[in-house]
Amino acid sequence: MINLLCALGLLAAVVATKAENAKPAVTREKPSTASPGFADPAKLTAKAPATFKVQFETTKGKFTIEVTRSLAPNGADRFYNLVRSGYFTGVAFFRVIPGFMCQFGIHGDPSVSAKWRAATIPDDPVKGSNTRGTITFATAGPNTRTTQLFINFGDNTRLDSDGFAPFGKVSEGMNVVDKINGEYGEGAPAGNGPDQMRIQREGNAYLKKDFPNLDYIKSATIVSRELPAKNDPIR
Repeated sequence: MINLLCALGLLAAVVATKAENAKPAVTREKPSTASPGFADPAKLTAKAPATFKVQFETTKGKFTIEVTRSLAPNGADRFYNLVRSGYFTGVAFFRVIPGFMCQFGIHGDPSVSAKWRAATIPDDPVKGSNTRGTITFATAGPNTRTTQLFINFGDNTRLDSDGFAPFGKVSEGMNVVDKINGEYGEGAPAGNGPDQMRIQREGNAYLKKDFPNLDYIKSATIVSRELPAKNDPIR
């Protein structure tokens, strides 16, 4: 009986080990001293992977963006470098229009914003479409994309013909994105929300004083693609 119990215990341990090895491995790439800081845009020029995921932790919860570089390579590269550098920590969702989109990307430190204002990237041909959950760089005209992005709440395919090129989509947590506070609506001067020029000049101090209920990004982390299980013969 003792030998049988020992054998059963050994079998259970082997099964547990195999099950553990079968789980896909996920690693996270966090900003570190090895990654360039975000103070100098000229240093943030790394090429993004063909596909990658970014997990955002916000004041409303977590959501994940899945990026496909081939959709808009210049946009995907800029996004990848901003995330790697830690740029998005403390950044506000400053323009949130329910049913339309939520916009973010102006840094909370005016000195950082000043360095990025002229750090534009070339336009990408529009290959995707601005459907619900897709993420796209905001633009003020041809070749003016810098750091501002928006996530589409609804079907905004009308933006496709205006040159807005999506490079990814929310793959998890769209219900969290839907909860991002939109009480202030459109920004000034067209609406009662934050004035973008004042955010550029005054940063989060202005936002926290005049728009205290805005939601913010706590962190943005690149999550690598899942690796094959250890016992996978094609690994």
